[in-house]
Amino acid sequence: MTTAIILAAGKSERMGVGTDKAFLSLVNKPVVAWSLLAFERCTEIDNIVLVVRKDQILASKAVVKMFGISKMRKIVPGGNKRQDSVQAGFAACDMDTKYVVIHDGARPLITSDIIAEVVKLVKRLPAVTVGHKVTDTIKMVEKGTTVSSTLDREKLWAVQTPQAFQVRAFRNAVKALGDKQVTDDCQMLELAGESVKIYENRKPNFKITTVEDLQIAGALLR
Repeated sequence: MTTAIILAAGKSERMGVGTDKAFLSLVNKPVVAWSLLAFERCTEIDNIVLVVRKDQILASKAVVKMFGISKMRKIVPGGNKRQDSVQAGFAACDMDTKYVVIHDGARPLITSDIIAEVVKLVKRLPAVTVGHKVTDTIKMVEKGTTVSSTLDREKLWAVQTPQAFQVRAFRNAVKALGDKQVTDDCQMLELAGESVKIYENRKPNFKITTVEDLQIAGALLR
């Protein structure tokens, strides 16, 4: 069984105090509904677990009903940190889940085709992430705004979600992580010595963090 964990419990601080970007209107749907529908339509996904802020559980149930998300199994409250929300979602997965696919609900441009390719890969590999090659020149700045060095962009990739994992490898990585903090879930697998494969995605799949992002996503989805 393959379970998708969709994270929508973030604080949305860049959008302004009290704003929950997951439930902002994007064209004709809440932001999070676009991701839910992409996973709903993907034949490689069996179940969906949605992680939201505690005060948005009722609103989430309404969205699930409105858009006919039949694969939804549980809606659970997230934690203060992303890692806490991931763990809450993972704990809510059915016992017979063999693969988990973690996705940011604030990435509404994801498609069912991309999700399917990631799931197919993770059935052969311990961890897979969506990403794309970096095209800008990247500078290392260790202090203030003074450049320390220029990184070789030929070796750099920008990582996105979904990120998929074999449950065994994911569980072992969580145990090995301890109190360390990571910026994405694949980093846990890296620290545990597991191999991570990047599936190259050349289509837009950015995370909505500002009002401008919301406007750009709206133009692309119309």
